[in-house]
Amino acid sequence: MHRNFTQLHIHCVWGTWDRLPLITPDIQEIIYSAIVKQSSDLGCKVIAIGGTVDHVHLLTGFPPNLTISELMQKAKGSSSHLITHEIKPHEFFKWQGGYGAFTVSNQLIDQVADYIHNQATHHHQKSLISDWEII
Repeated sequence: MHRNFTQLHIHCVWGTWDRLPLITPDIQEIIYSAIVKQSSDLGCKVIAIGGTVDHVHLLTGFPPNLTISELMQKAKGSSSHLITHEIKPHEFFKWQGGYGAFTVSNQLIDQVADYIHNQATHHHQKSLISDWEII
């Protein structure tokens, strides 16, 4: 092979501080947009983003020159900074320190993306996939 080829997909999950319901409807899309922008700036191709009031799921194509910890630090940091300094500077917003990250095979991308897009339904119906909710 004359050039490098990678096909890496990562499903990341992280929660709000103490799993508080901090991702309110008025800021949900702002948070998601900030995460998507930061991910794209790092060379990731965002496939799906979703969640509930207390956590976020992100499925992305992942470049080989980026670490998962760098993606998480910057995605969480930029979205938190936006909320706490520009959108709601006088209200509490914070992410928990940890995260979950899982590799996803090509064959499962659509299934994982569908799961992420339907987070509210899965949580309401308690039809969760426990391996994808570890946080």
